[in-house]
Amino acid sequence: MRNNFAAEVCEACGDDERVFLLSGDIGNRLFDNTKEVAGNRFLNCGIAEQSMMSVAAGLALSGFKPIVYTITPFTTYRCFEQIRVDVCYHEAPVIIVGTGSGLSYASLGPTHHSMEDIAILRTLPGMTIFCPADPLEVRGGLRAALKHDGPVYIRLGKKGEPHLHDDVPEITFGKSITMREGEDIALITTGSVVGMTLDAADQIKEAGYCARVENFHTIKPLDTERLTELAQKFETLVIIEEHGTIGGLYGAVAEWLGQQKETKPRLVSIGSKDEFLHEIGSQDFARKHYGISTENIAAAALNTLKD
Repeated sequence: MRNNFAAEVCEACGDDERVFLLSGDIGNRLFDNTKEVAGNRFLNCGIAEQSMMSVAAGLALSGFKPIVYTITPFTTYRCFEQIRVDVCYHEAPVIIVGTGSGLSYASLGPTHHSMEDIAILRTLPGMTIFCPADPLEVRGGLRAALKHDGPVYIRLGKKGEPHLHDDVPEITFGKSITMREGEDIALITTGSVVGMTLDAADQIKEAGYCARVENFHTIKPLDTERLTELAQKFETLVIIEEHGTIGGLYGAVAEWLGQQKETKPRLVSIGSKDEFLHEIGSQDFARKHYGISTENIAAAALNTLKD
């Protein structure tokens, strides 16, 4: 995802002189081409993320299209007040990019985990939250964000995510993408675990059932039209995310569902528990600790179908 993001930013800087990239002391070599194209529209702000966010807000209010990029915990948790007051309060069109989201940096310990970022940013008025499933969605989402008149948070993985699309999809914020049709159960997912969810759907198919896979790349605004369709069609909705079960995609769906008057489907959540991970290991190790795996998704869905 990072390489496609860098390539798309470079193209955007060449196409539009208002695009301005700010980095929090990472990605310097990643943006070598961007520096050549953007010139003084690239700024390494160092380990001063809160100041970087305020600078971005000022640039946005001065007519630029700033993109803020650094590791997810440091562009979200550390900057929450600046995002709230400087960006969202002023409806400033700042694109906030967090790289290595979820458990991508599990080997660096819990300070580098980001399993609450969606939850906290969902609370901010006017914030759009976009979680691309693959490198091509990164490109489509960044193009949509540059056209959007308001703040956008883009939640990237790290590297090695499989391509799930043949071409760059046209992203419309608040409109999900059906990755696979099915009639027995619905798997609603977002971000870098969409590929894992598709693999789980294959396992479900081997067991004789057909699962629909819905990619909710936008957590806010939520695609309530598609949710209405899914809630009316399926008895169970399984929500899969590399995020905490409190406040993320599951929380957003549950909040919406609780306001509906009609019969409600059962919700099953696959995400991290309400706890910190104190063990150090790879992303795969951390995912398995929380039960975020192809096998666990398939098992949860099949157990529900067999109830």
